[in-house]
Parts: sequence; structure tokens; C-alpha cells
Amino acid sequence: MSKEILAPMPGKIIEILVKEGDQVEEDQELLVLEAMKMENVIATEHSGKVAEIKVKVDDTVNTNQVLIVLK
Repeated sequence: MSKEILAPMPGKIIEILVKEGDQVEEDQELLVLEAMKMENVIATEHSGKVAEIKVKVDDTVNTNQVLIVLK
């Protein structure tokens, strides 16, 4: 069963801290989203393996856009 990591707010991706194939643990930081001139670290609520990263640095994202898929 896959889990999707969604953008909590609109903003710009400024750093991606994992790569596809990485094993991640609950509460691990995955990426940094800049919104309203503040850096917001996006972490996972689930452990799993990074199956797909759907964004890249400098992408602008919308609220609830899928950022990363975990398996």
C-alpha cells in the first residue's frame, strides 16, 4: 500500500532531502517547502521506501499536491 506525501500549503520546493529508493522512518524530513518567505520542513508520518519523487527543486506546488510517494 502506498502513502502520498502532500503539500500542506502552496509554495516553492527549495530542497529535497531524500532520493528514490531511500528507506525512511516515521518523522524523517523529506523536503523543504518555502511559503510566505518561511522554510517549512515536510516530514513523513509513515515509514517506508521512497517510490517516486514527483517534484524537483524550484517547482511551485499547490495545496494538497502530491510531492512524494512511499511504498
